[in-house]
Amino acid sequence: MNSPNSAAIRLPSHTAVAEGFGSGQLLSLDDAVRLVESRRFLCIAADERLLRSLPAGNWIGGTIPYFMGQDGGTSTQDALFVTAFPVLAGPPTIRFYDATQLPQVCADAPENGFSLVIIPAFSDLHSRFAYDAPSYADMYLKPLVGWIAGIHLDDLATARPAVVNGMTGEIDCERAIVMHVELPSELSAQIDIINLFRQGDGDRIIFPETGFAADRCLINGEPGNLADYLTGHTIDTRLPLVANYCGALVNVSFKGVDADRRRVEFYAPVFPDIEYRLAAEVPNYVTAFQAAVPNAERTLAFSCNCILNYLYSELEGKRTGHLRGPMTFGEIAYQLVNQTLVYLSIDGD
Repeated sequence: MNSPNSAAIRLPSHTAVAEGFGSGQLLSLDDAVRLVESRRFLCIAADERLLRSLPAGNWIGGTIPYFMGQDGGTSTQDALFVTAFPVLAGPPTIRFYDATQLPQVCADAPENGFSLVIIPAFSDLHSRFAYDAPSYADMYLKPLVGWIAGIHLDDLATARPAVVNGMTGEIDCERAIVMHVELPSELSAQIDIINLFRQGDGDRIIFPETGFAADRCLINGEPGNLADYLTGHTIDTRLPLVANYCGALVNVSFKGVDADRRRVEFYAPVFPDIEYRLAAEVPNYVTAFQAAVPNAERTLAFSCNCILNYLYSELEGKRTGHLRGPMTFGEIAYQLVNQTLVYLSIDGD
């Protein structure tokens, strides 16, 4: 991975993202400040130092230094990724949600519109959302999209992911920040997931309990230990486990394998009585992403991609079609997903 360096990034004028919906662009701090001062409603992804440098305004933010920018994938702590949302109906609302409030996030959303949520990685709320989101009130009835804030991988031992309420300047490492966006009746929001992974034809793995970590499991119906299985078969853990939920393929990415403790950690929880298989290999990530992205005529409002796709696919300097956004520690498309690209489009009647 390249060290953080913004020298190769061509930073456009802030007016480039100021008109209507768009999937956003990387901006310099000066251009981001001017856009905030224009009073537009914004979602901003950047290093915490830059987020702290912004004035108060109609924005929400989350920490991350990895992006799919206008010039391709990049790691930088000297630019901000800014996505603008036009006011087409009532003005969007911005607020923090703690663990007791977040189950109402969809119920609080406008009847027609969408909600954008950012959750700090490694927080208790991150775990609780992963477990509980499918049971939230009005879940899947109102579009909920967003991402898990992260930090530079070199700073995992010294920094914490955070989110920001730009209206107050308040920074938080345990709560979620949400922007509810209302749309006029002639428009609707749609969430799509690009998942390059499919179940391979290997062994069937079933877990006895829910968790972000596991040891015991059933492998083809026989009791086993997952860590022993992965190390014994020299499994490439860059490939996730994949479950098939009635035709919807959901990834569970590997965080690490502790061979001594015989335990495996994940970036999303596994659930009991669900059949998982290791993903089939993807020969060319960039080509696969470019083939899967929607045509450029669709009105895109937001997108994000997974940091694991950035790392494993070696996306530095490469593009994934015309979709741009933060490369995150997890994607939210109603519920938490991993190793996917998520995007929100706005469609007219």
